[in-house]
Amino acid sequence: MITALFGGSFDPVHLGHVNAVKSLLESSLAPDRVIIMPAFVNPFKAGLDTENRADCEDRLQMCILAFEKLPRCVVSDYEIKKKTPSYTADTLEYLQKLYPEDKFILTVGSDSLATLPTWNRSGEIIAIAHIAAVSRSPEESHRIEGYAENVRALGGKVTIIETEPFEISSTEIRKKIVNSKDISCYVDKNVVQYIMSKSIYKQGDR
Repeated sequence: MITALFGGSFDPVHLGHVNAVKSLLESSLAPDRVIIMPAFVNPFKAGLDTENRADCEDRLQMCILAFEKLPRCVVSDYEIKKKTPSYTADTLEYLQKLYPEDKFILTVGSDSLATLPTWNRSGEIIAIAHIAAVSRSPEESHRIEGYAENVRALGGKVTIIETEPFEISSTEIRKKIVNSKDISCYVDKNVVQYIMSKSIYKQGDR
């Protein structure tokens, strides 16, 4: 079995995330299982302003809604339940113990691939997992190739996967929600309904 890990803050999860997983499933890597892993706290974002952010349970539920229709996908609450900063090496070790016969893929975006050599226990990460780097444009693919070579020089395996262009971030989506702008073209309709029903990201409304 091949198990892929796709982690992140998902605050909120958007169609760019969903498209990345779709492209991974359809790629030559063809994982048998994709584990969506919302972080309790991203180590690179620890200490940042938490105002106007969704809590762990809401981010978990939004991921379930966004990925429930995709085959071979499961949303895990492992990192959230740990209630500590989420280091990818620790999560991969946990998955190794859970699925000792599996091969592993770590799915990352271009920014994450660029910084991967600086991550906590990065050598262990690239020893455990084949890196799937998601590219959203031909221009980004060219830039990612340079990052990929840096990881390969450390002994890692990297495959670049092209997906549909998506030019908006979770941060920008949160700003649109605060300003009562339509987000339906960026976020799964069930996630939009969840956000609106619970007034998530609406300052002072919760």
